[in-house]
Amino acid sequence: MTPKRTPKLDRAQVVDAALRLLDQVGLDGLTLRAIASELDVKAPALYWHFKDKQALLDEMATEMMRRMTAGATAAGGDRPERDGDWRALYLTTMRTLRAELLRHRDGAKVYSGARFTDTSYAAGLDASLRVLTEAGFTLAAATRAWYTAYSYTVGYVIEEQAMAPNPFDGDEGYDVEARAERLAAHPLAAEAGRVMFQDFDEGFEQGLAAVLAGVEATLLG
Repeated sequence: MTPKRTPKLDRAQVVDAALRLLDQVGLDGLTLRAIASELDVKAPALYWHFKDKQALLDEMATEMMRRMTAGATAAGGDRPERDGDWRALYLTTMRTLRAELLRHRDGAKVYSGARFTDTSYAAGLDASLRVLTEAGFTLAAATRAWYTAYSYTVGYVIEEQAMAPNPFDGDEGYDVEARAERLAAHPLAAEAGRVMFQDFDEGFEQGLAAVLAGVEATLLG
């Protein structure tokens, strides 16, 4: 009998499996051994494609970027960059980024500090910076404006995924009322928890609006 041949494993298969497994076990549980088990291969097979876990995380973040870009392109409709509306572009891009990060358990942690493995992000970034510079930002100011909102969005979602109810495992999230009881002697700090750890959608929008206002006041013109 001829032995059954194992299909050749490629980088895309590994990344797809890693993203699926991420949603099940989170970043702490995501190991090359666990991914190999998911793919029904031996762990050394993965090292042919990725030298270590960080290299895999970089590729996972890059794939998230590709999917976000492809989704935005497929959606079509009004495109703020085409209209030259830098404020609409600024807000829409950061909302889209947050939505993509929330698609995966610990998605923002995977994305944070990643070094993209190709240049698929460059065309969109170039177009966005062009809109800002044509609106009156210097290139340095446009870059700072963009990176500030990017950092805010990624950081916000890291905290959101740590504290909000977890749709992937059913965790109910941070107990705000228990926190308030512990801080009964500090009423303002106690009440602040209801602002910080509830209604993350509204919190994100308010923070993003504050970033936009600050950028416009300090970096434009």
